Amino acid sequence: MKILSINAGSSSLKFTAYEMPEETVLISGYFEKIGLDDSFYTLKVNGEKIKKEEPISNHEIAAKLVIDELINYDIVKNLDEIKGVGHRVVHGGDKYASSVVIDDEVIKTIEDLSPLAPLHNPANLIGIRAMMKAIPEAKHVAVFDTAFHQTMPEENYIYSVPYSWYRDHLVRKYGFHGTSHKYITSVMQKKLGKEDVNLIICHIGSGGSLSAVKNGQSINTTMGFSPNSGITMGTRCGDIDYSIIPYMMKELDIDINKIDNILNKESGLLGISEKCSDCRDIEALEAKGDKKAILANKIYNKKIINYIAQYFAELEGDVDAIVMTAGTGENGREFRECVLSKLACLGIKIDKEKNNKIASYLDEKEGIITTPDSKIACYVIPTDEEVMISKETYAFIK
Repeated sequence: MKILSINAGSSSLKFTAYEMPEETVLISGYFEKIGLDDSFYTLKVNGEKIKKEEPISNHEIAAKLVIDELINYDIVKNLDEIKGVGHRVVHGGDKYASSVVIDDEVIKTIEDLSPLAPLHNPANLIGIRAMMKAIPEAKHVAVFDTAFHQTMPEENYIYSVPYSWYRDHLVRKYGFHGTSHKYITSVMQKKLGKEDVNLIICHIGSGGSLSAVKNGQSINTTMGFSPNSGITMGTRCGDIDYSIIPYMMKELDIDINKIDNILNKESGLLGISEKCSDCRDIEALEAKGDKKAILANKIYNKKIINYIAQYFAELEGDVDAIVMTAGTGENGREFRECVLSKLACLGIKIDKEKNNKIASYLDEKEGIITTPDSKIACYVIPTDEEVMISKETYAFIK
C-alpha cells in the first residue's frame, strides 16, 4: 500500500512516498522557496539526488508536481494507488492526543489553534488543502507534534500563572517534536522487548527538546507553550527570566514583535557566539580557542545535562535508557561524550570507541555508546518522523 508523508511549511513542502507496511522509501522530495522567483525542488529516488528549478507560485502547484513526479518515476500508475496521505501538523492543542482523519471539523480546529502556532499551523493547512484537492480519494490524516505529550500529568503542564489563563486562553505546556519522541519510544520498545519502557529522549538538532517517558508515555518535556522554551538551541534562547523581555524592550526601544524575533532567531548559540548557530561550527571555533564559542558550548551542554538529571529524578532513577537522536544527537560525537561524561554521578560510563564509530555519515548509524557496566545504557538512534507519519496514516486505513 502506497502512503504519502507531507510536511508543509510557509514556503516549503517536503514529501516521502512509502510502500507500507514494509516502510520502503519509494521517492522523497523537498520543494523550497515556494512563491518566490528562484523556487526549486530536489528529489531522491533510487539513490540519486536530482535538483529541478521550476516556477512554483503556490502549494497547489507543488502538490501537482508531487503527483507528476510520482507518475514520472513510475512510483504509481494512477492516483488510486495512493491510499493515504499523512500530514504533519505542529499544534493540536490539548484537543488531540493522537492522530485523526482530517474532516471539516479538524480543519476548523487547526485554524482555531493557529494563534498558538502562527508560523506553522497556517502553513500546514495550506499543504493539507493542496494535497486534498490533488488526491481527493485518499484518506488524509493529521499527525500532531503535540499529541504524544498529552499524557503529561497536570502538575507538569500547568504554569504558575492565574489558572484562568489556561481555562480561558489555553496557556499551558504543550511540548513539541512529539512525532520524533513517539518514534524513538516505539523503536526502544522493540529493542528492549517491552511496552512499559522508561526513557530519557534527547532530540537535539538546530531546535532541541528532551522528554521523560514513563511506561511508554510522555510525562514531561522541555518545550512548553511554544518551541522556544527549554534548552538553549541554535537560534532560540530556551528558558529565560521573563523580566528580561520588558526590560530589553525599553532599553532597545523595540516592540514585542522585534523582541520575539530576537529570542527566536538571534539568540541561542548564535546569540552567545555572535558567529554561528550550528554545533559543528561552534566546535570548530572552540578548537581554535574562540572564547565566546567555548562559552556557548558550555551553556548549551549544561542545559541538556541539567534536564537529563531532572528527568532521572522524575523517573525515580528507574531509567531503561537515554537516547540521543536528531542531527546533533546522531552525529555530534564530541557533544555526546561531553554531555554523558558529566553524568558519571548517575553511574553512566561512556565507551569512547563505540561513541566515535556512530554517526549518520559512517557505516554504523546507531547503537549503544556506554560500557556493559554502565548503570544506564545510552543509545544513538536515528529519528524518522516521516515514517512515523506514514505508520500513523497506514493504521487508519488498515
